[in-house]
Amino acid sequence: MLLMRQLWETIHQLKQKHFASSSLQFRLTAEIATLSVLSLGSVAIWTGWKMQQVLIATHTQTVEYIASRFPRDIELYSEMLPVKTGLQKTINNVAVPGLVVWVKSVDGQLLAQSMGMNSSFSATTELISLAEMPLKPQVYLVDHRYLILYVSPVVLQGKLLGKVYMAQDVTEEQRHLIAMLQGLAVVCILATLLTMAAIALRIRRSLQPLQDINQIAGAISAEDLSKVKLQLSNAPSEVKELVQTLNMMLFRLSEAWEQQRQFVSNVSHELRTPLTVVLGYVQSLLRRSTNLNDYQKEALETAASEAERTVCLLQDLLDLARADSGYMHYQLEPVILNDLVIEVAGMAEKFSNRSVKVEAKKEVEAIADRDRLKQVLINLIDNAMKYSDQSIELIIERVNQQAIIQVCDRGVGIPLQDQSHIFERFYRVDKARTRLANDGITQMTGGHGLGLSIVKTLLEGMGGSITVRSKLGEGSFFEIVLPTQL
Repeated sequence: MLLMRQLWETIHQLKQKHFASSSLQFRLTAEIATLSVLSLGSVAIWTGWKMQQVLIATHTQTVEYIASRFPRDIELYSEMLPVKTGLQKTINNVAVPGLVVWVKSVDGQLLAQSMGMNSSFSATTELISLAEMPLKPQVYLVDHRYLILYVSPVVLQGKLLGKVYMAQDVTEEQRHLIAMLQGLAVVCILATLLTMAAIALRIRRSLQPLQDINQIAGAISAEDLSKVKLQLSNAPSEVKELVQTLNMMLFRLSEAWEQQRQFVSNVSHELRTPLTVVLGYVQSLLRRSTNLNDYQKEALETAASEAERTVCLLQDLLDLARADSGYMHYQLEPVILNDLVIEVAGMAEKFSNRSVKVEAKKEVEAIADRDRLKQVLINLIDNAMKYSDQSIELIIERVNQQAIIQVCDRGVGIPLQDQSHIFERFYRVDKARTRLANDGITQMTGGHGLGLSIVKTLLEGMGGSITVRSKLGEGSFFEIVLPTQL
């Protein structure tokens, strides 16, 4: 019962895995089960054939003995009696229980038969009508009865008289044999099921270390590379070697990840200062120079714009590097979202000359870092303005124990296949890089694909989250969720 229950659990697991025919567990179980079925089936078939041959051989001795003495007895009786009478006398003399005998002439006429043959066999006519029978005894099914049929020529005084036919009834023995074979088949099926259960259980236990490795490796994040070390005590030596190799790989990945973070942080920090100085000088020239021609002024404006954009990019990279290194600290405190959102909306309207509407039915308080939350809202509003020429709407509400801020625009929208990737670093939606300017001219927009990634990082650092819903041509809805208590 335990093995059967384990077999059922194994089958249930395979169903849960949608019959993953590519899995090693499924392949090993199927292959070994197939070999077991073939082996047990071959043994069962050979055993049944051998038992059938034993049954035939047991009765063949009697039939062949009778057939061998039949011609001699006919000669003895034919010297004193007519041929037909001698044949009948011989048949009666060799008769044994369950055996019927009849003789046909060369032209197929019935010469003699066992007494009581008609009452013993309901298929007497069918038996007598047989023209050919095997020279060696075989089992035949005739009218629901199993018979060993045999034929032998009858020679009298050197002349072929006809043929003697014999039918030995082995119905009971054959039925017992069939019952035994059926029992053997049931035993083979049960043995196969139990074997499959045992094999599946053993394979599952053998592959458990690999599944443990898979679960541990799947839970490792970039921040855990330097802390995680795979350890499996009860595992085969091959799996332990694999674990050692994976640990070495994790160590190398950790070093490479740390070097990359350090490089980004150092480069961003080193470049930001000189670029900020350059930007300051260019902006100073633009403000103080009155003798610049249009070409020079346009060149300086372009340089200032690109320098400012590069400084913003470096600042974003620094923020991400601090977040990855764990050096970004958050001053979490209760914040009235209504006041903060209205403040950010006013700033956005002042610097963009665009309408930013704020909708709130009641005062909502959340636990957040005020400055970081401002940065999040500014990034989202700036992103919405890039891809929409209509007003931006900010909705504040509270649902259960969560504070929610929605940033809504009626712009170009985001394709469905891109919505799950827009919070990844350096990911940009190609089709969403354009917007309509105030003069109706299509312009290229967008940064470097870091804004939304920083938004997500900052919100997660404050214990919040962000999701997006969008439809092409109808706009996008970014929803910020923040906790309302520590």
